[in-house]
Amino acid sequence: MKKQVNIAVLGLGVVANGLVKNLITAEEKIKQQTGLSISIAKVLVRSKEKKQGLAQKYQLTLTTEVEDILADPTIDIVVELIGGIDSAKEWITLALQRKKHVVTANKDLIARFGNELTAIAKANDVSLFYEASVAGGIPILRNLNTSFMTDEITAIQGILNGTSNFMLTQMNEAGLTYGEALESAQVSGFAESDPTNDVDGWDAAYKLIILVRLALNQDLALDDLSVKGIGEITQVDNFYAHDFGYQIKPLAHAQLIDEGIYAAVEPVLIPQTHPFAFVKNEMNGVFIESNVIGNSLLYGPGAGASPTAESVLADILTIAKNMNNKQQAFQMSSSNLPSGKLHKEGLTNYYFLLTDCAIDLTVFLEKQHIRPISLKQQENKEAAFISNKLTVEQKHDLIDKLQEISHVKQILSVWED
Repeated sequence: MKKQVNIAVLGLGVVANGLVKNLITAEEKIKQQTGLSISIAKVLVRSKEKKQGLAQKYQLTLTTEVEDILADPTIDIVVELIGGIDSAKEWITLALQRKKHVVTANKDLIARFGNELTAIAKANDVSLFYEASVAGGIPILRNLNTSFMTDEITAIQGILNGTSNFMLTQMNEAGLTYGEALESAQVSGFAESDPTNDVDGWDAAYKLIILVRLALNQDLALDDLSVKGIGEITQVDNFYAHDFGYQIKPLAHAQLIDEGIYAAVEPVLIPQTHPFAFVKNEMNGVFIESNVIGNSLLYGPGAGASPTAESVLADILTIAKNMNNKQQAFQMSSSNLPSGKLHKEGLTNYYFLLTDCAIDLTVFLEKQHIRPISLKQQENKEAAFISNKLTVEQKHDLIDKLQEISHVKQILSVWED
């Protein structure tokens, strides 16, 4: 039995710092509960000088050459925390090919090349784990692989991006404008100086692709998803959403429809009574619909050094225990998933915001055989309503007709309990 497990860490940034601290804190508990000792053998950095203080504080051995790690036969697990695509993919591939297990938090890489890397890991009888790539400190991927193994999941929805959720929460509760909410998120450390990847929905899209692989057993590409960011949301939308009994949330969702799958990332109106209405600020939540368990909600921090590092550490421990028990390496998902058969969105309620609407909207909608669930109209200045369920074709037909009498300023899906 292997009681000493050596790991190497690629990178010494925020999450890697969290991993070092968490491992030191939990060292004695790990030994007591598992009999294992986890040791950081080497850390890859760009500059030894810049990281020398941390190295001395935590007694870390630094290297600037990845080959020092890949060629070291004593290293069992490589932990990739450098981010990006090209170098990370190359080094993870080499590590797997040299029979080293790999743990990563790299959502972009796993979303785009997860199947390819999983196949390499399987061929070399080592594991590729990436719990920290989705929803930070929420053990969602592990739960999908264990608690739902014998269940059939039919839909999965998530608030997966803390930046967007923080901003929409501040706009809803503190009355901030979009620009003010973004500035507050940056000052609070929840948004990058360039927040494009978060506010435009791409970060959540990558995470949704990973969730769909594990939850719905289908493989999607980024182009398969409908992706819309939060940049067009205004306080006017928040006013009407609240008046209608909803709030706006950044939702990533996928569901099985007949033989196909529909997946999207978009801001939607959530009922005030829905569990997602209580997932606020930087927090994340994942809602799962399945045939046996029913409806489940997992909630927790979506980012941050310590929560994300804790997910990384949990992956390391799982691999270490498997090694100790001489179990065959297993993967988080299959590498031979079918490509998702895309399905157009089914019947959906929609929120419409109009300006310059000079006619009675109630009469107009009745002529279109549409009875709105809720409607507010302020003379010819502004009008907002929530339609009864429409197909995609009906929605586009209604938009064309609305454009003839007004300016359609906003259209959002409405999520029901």
